[in-house]
Amino acid sequence: MDLKDKKLLILAPHTDDGELGCGGTIAKAIETGSEVYYAAFSTAKESVPKGMPSNILEIEVREATKRLGIAPEHLRVFGYTVRKLNYSRQDILEDLVKLRNEIQPDLVFIPSLNDLHQDHSTLSMEALRAFKNFSILSYELPWNNINFTTQCFSVLERRHLERKLEALAAYGSQKMRGYMSEEYIFSLARTRGVQIGRQFAECFEVVRWIL
Repeated sequence: MDLKDKKLLILAPHTDDGELGCGGTIAKAIETGSEVYYAAFSTAKESVPKGMPSNILEIEVREATKRLGIAPEHLRVFGYTVRKLNYSRQDILEDLVKLRNEIQPDLVFIPSLNDLHQDHSTLSMEALRAFKNFSILSYELPWNNINFTTQCFSVLERRHLERKLEALAAYGSQKMRGYMSEEYIFSLARTRGVQIGRQFAECFEVVRWIL
């Protein structure tokens, strides 16, 4: 699928998951004229670092997605409790169905169905139900993935990764995380690029592909 002039929907269990999993591809898609929508289901108010406002991650995701080029009106931020999304499956499913009906995306990005985090696996399974008639790719978050099948690659240029890093830099509350570092972002992109004979790439699992 050519990403040009398509509608993409990024589903993130928590703020920053979408940028980490497919931030370069988001930047690339927007550059080619695609509309990108982003939905974050938890702002993790209960686990923000001490001394920071409880809504800091909502503030940060709004800035991060803006830096990627996502229109503010294309961002949805829900208030589900971190690490307890599995207690709200039906509500999440209903929110996903509303997004489906409103956006009618050409392609949906979700965390891997093999993701170990309870919030990630919950959102992925409910998204699979809501978007079973749509093309779906799963993005990788290696710290949560024991198994990840590298089936689909998005070739990136350095400028796409630089835009991804610029977006991630908006998450000052998360800067202590190793996976937020420039070294990590570029090394993973180089590894995925080497697999397909390119300089940089992001990779995805194919959940459903409709031609």
